[in-house]
Amino acid sequence: MEGIKHQMVKVNGINIHIAEKGEGPVILFLHGFPELWYSWRHQILALSSMGYRAVAPDLRGYGDSDAPDSVESYTCFHIIGDLVELIDVLDPDVGKVFVVGHDWGAYMAWLLCLFRPDKVKALVNLSVPFLRSHREIKPVDFWRSYYGADHYISRFQKVNLQRLEWRELRRNF
Repeated sequence: MEGIKHQMVKVNGINIHIAEKGEGPVILFLHGFPELWYSWRHQILALSSMGYRAVAPDLRGYGDSDAPDSVESYTCFHIIGDLVELIDVLDPDVGKVFVVGHDWGAYMAWLLCLFRPDKVKALVNLSVPFLRSHREIKPVDFWRSYYGADHYISRFQKVNLQRLEWRELRRNF
């Protein structure tokens, strides 16, 4: 699509697919659920034409990126680790990027800023406000109580259902 390059980058023990275009300061786009880099195609084209290097990965388990079998391989610490190493690959001299997140990617962007503020120049998030976590309330329990058991976050907590539906979703993208 109009000069967008695709490549695989080895980070945090897995291969991450990235789509990128442009030269200059890095803008890292983080997609939502169940999306891919493709969600950012228009922004990649627009911002690369303005002097930025626009990069959108398929996050761990999505699209062409590796999808480890173990459920335990999908903690926020794994994903933030992927992003930290990806930032180091994308901008080894400066090691800081602009981050734009949407939905699930916005949540990961908030956590990236909390855990590794040294990697982020600025943050723009869409559709997900910053929510403080509470030790007494598990996030999944909160979403289930607020939106019900059929909400996508609640629904994908069932391991067998998750694997079956996740594989089906991956086939369709």
